[in-house]
Amino acid sequence: MSWTDERVDLLRKLWLEGLSASQIANELSNGITRNAVIGKVHRLGLSGRAKAPAPSVQRQRTSERAVRPSAPRASAPIVRGNLAFALAPRTMEAPEARTEEEAVVLPMSERVTIMELRESMCRWPLGDPASSEFRYCGAEAPIGAGPYCKYHARVAYQPAQDRRNRKAVAR
Repeated sequence: MSWTDERVDLLRKLWLEGLSASQIANELSNGITRNAVIGKVHRLGLSGRAKAPAPSVQRQRTSERAVRPSAPRASAPIVRGNLAFALAPRTMEAPEARTEEEAVVLPMSERVTIMELRESMCRWPLGDPASSEFRYCGAEAPIGAGPYCKYHARVAYQPAQDRRNRKAVAR
């Protein structure tokens, strides 16, 4: 494929008429691609061109954004300045305080290895699993109530409401 003088003249004519690079490539054919047309237009410096007429179908806007009231509503107060984002303070309930005794009491664990672990024992991991000192709690876990003793079950399974309350207090 080579750019002959006739092809370059046709390219200029079609480009200035507003045809796209794809349309011009189809007109010229014989191995000329859209990218070849774009490259030649760039090298020739053909930047200005007529715009192809767009179909003039007007859309009817029916969204709420298109319909704007001419005057503010009488029922809506006019708010200006930083007060537009002022929030009313809300009171939150304080979380239930645990007694000192309840927070300190830890279950007696038997610290068992995986080989000593039975169905009715707590499977709460203690320590680093990579170390030789790694053990499981081993306290009594009610069969059918989950893998943990009562203490570790309270730690593991916290109701979502309690977590939200703790996060709110921490802030």
